[in-house]
Amino acid sequence: MEWSVIDSELYETRRSCVVHYRGGEGVGAVAATCSASELRVAPTARLPAPRAAPRRSGTLGPRCARFALPSTHSFRDALSRRPASASFVRAHSYRVRSSLRTTYFTSFKMTESTDTPAAAAPEKTPTENGSTETPAEETPEKATEEKEKEVPPPKEMRAVVLTGFGGLKTVKILKKPEPAVAEGEVLIRVKACGLNFQDLIVRQGAIDSPPKTPFILGFECAGEVEQVGEGVTNFKVGDQVVALPEYRAWAELVAVPAQLVYALPAGMSALDAVAITTNYLVAYLLLFEMANLTPGKSLLVHSAGGGVGQAVAQLAKTVDNVTVFGVCSKTKHEALKANNNNIDHLLERGSDYTSEVRKICPDGVDIVLDCLCGEECNRGYSLLKPMGRYILYGSSNIVTGETKSFFSAARAWWQVDKVSPIKLFDENKSLAGLNLRHLLFQNGRTDYVRRAVDAVFSLWGQGKVKPLVDSTWALEDVAEAMQKMHDRKNIGKLVLDPSLEPKPKPATPAKGKSGKEKKPAKESSEEKKEKETKEEEKKPAENGEKNGEEALTNGNSDEESKEKEKESS
Repeated sequence: MEWSVIDSELYETRRSCVVHYRGGEGVGAVAATCSASELRVAPTARLPAPRAAPRRSGTLGPRCARFALPSTHSFRDALSRRPASASFVRAHSYRVRSSLRTTYFTSFKMTESTDTPAAAAPEKTPTENGSTETPAEETPEKATEEKEKEVPPPKEMRAVVLTGFGGLKTVKILKKPEPAVAEGEVLIRVKACGLNFQDLIVRQGAIDSPPKTPFILGFECAGEVEQVGEGVTNFKVGDQVVALPEYRAWAELVAVPAQLVYALPAGMSALDAVAITTNYLVAYLLLFEMANLTPGKSLLVHSAGGGVGQAVAQLAKTVDNVTVFGVCSKTKHEALKANNNNIDHLLERGSDYTSEVRKICPDGVDIVLDCLCGEECNRGYSLLKPMGRYILYGSSNIVTGETKSFFSAARAWWQVDKVSPIKLFDENKSLAGLNLRHLLFQNGRTDYVRRAVDAVFSLWGQGKVKPLVDSTWALEDVAEAMQKMHDRKNIGKLVLDPSLEPKPKPATPAKGKSGKEKKPAKESSEEKKEKETKEEEKKPAENGEKNGEEALTNGNSDEESKEKEKESS
């Protein structure tokens, strides 16, 4: 029986409607009532003609028979189905077109029902032998099973997922559905990912406005364009690119808005791209856009052994007669000196480096680049010359332990002196700050950042800068890489490569049912006594054996002497 909608009328009470239908031998009507969360549909059983919808709230009529809707379809499609069993249907969304006087519903979900009305008699079809067969009824469960079989399962990818804010155990490698490219986006097959200190702050939840967990980590990745969304004209499939998305970069595939994607120059690999883009972009903005670095100036940079610190040192040396002071851990000094160091004076972190700087430059320095915050802000400001500039571009001092520390954050805030603009006016000094994440995603300065990226790539093409990569890690070893950066043991950039195999884990000793390592069972006091008595019994026996051996040897020696006497006679 095929049904079709003829007309519908919206009730004024109880949000119900009547839909007339025509099918088979007669004409009938479908009446539906819905509340805020449920929809109940009941067709009348073969009425001779459509009846006007009752204006009063109340019954649907004694001759109404209920029928079930499939799991997901529109209200119009429901009318082309044959009546089955009674059920209640939950409506996720619905809308009313009053101009067409048609009420329809979208997206339904089946719920179980206790009503079992009589099902309509199935039609019989004649066979070749003359007998009749009744076709098998199509139930909603069978329909949903067939749909599930037809729809292939979504493709999955590996991704570094933060399951909760805290320590390294919250960072896990999970399977996630592959992203679909939207309008204005570019789908990238990732070949390398960049690890930055900002990722450690995000893991602890110390960053402003963090997303709700779980989510995919990462702000930097490079790879090949696999698909281009509608409206994207400056990229095509196969282009080698680097991207700076807001999260979701540490995965095998990532969909990024085109304004955050940058084409790589010829000859630049994905590994070099993630080692140069973020670090050298920050360094370029600090030196040339904010500090106005010119020949003859001096600057001091903290964390000189890190990725940004090395980028600052290299870019500063592209300007003539610039003196660079670098503050870093004592353990990194020898490695930096051996690796084409561009830092003129290495200073030990935690020492009184301000006095060391004063010995070389009594007036102080022109530029201080601080990524630590806390008490270093006061020291850096005190080192500035007149017309000097202090720039804060990080707050790594708030990361002290594996998890977020409110005490460290409060101490870093408390240790910073509040500088009045009048003081800056009197001392001819200036303060500034750079937050690349806010510049891109909150201030919307994507064109400004793109010009800086092009300038950095141009310097790389001229051979004036060369990124320093500390080590490359598999996605499964990201926790170990994070720990290395947390301990300030890296010299240069830490890179994640999805194609690398994880490091083999050391074999762990066998564990018992309780989960603890198996240890030899302790001997009871009785067993110890038995062992001691046995040992005591063995001692005299051994002494006797020794005495016996001595007697036998002596006897043998006498017989041998007699034989010797006979031989001599």
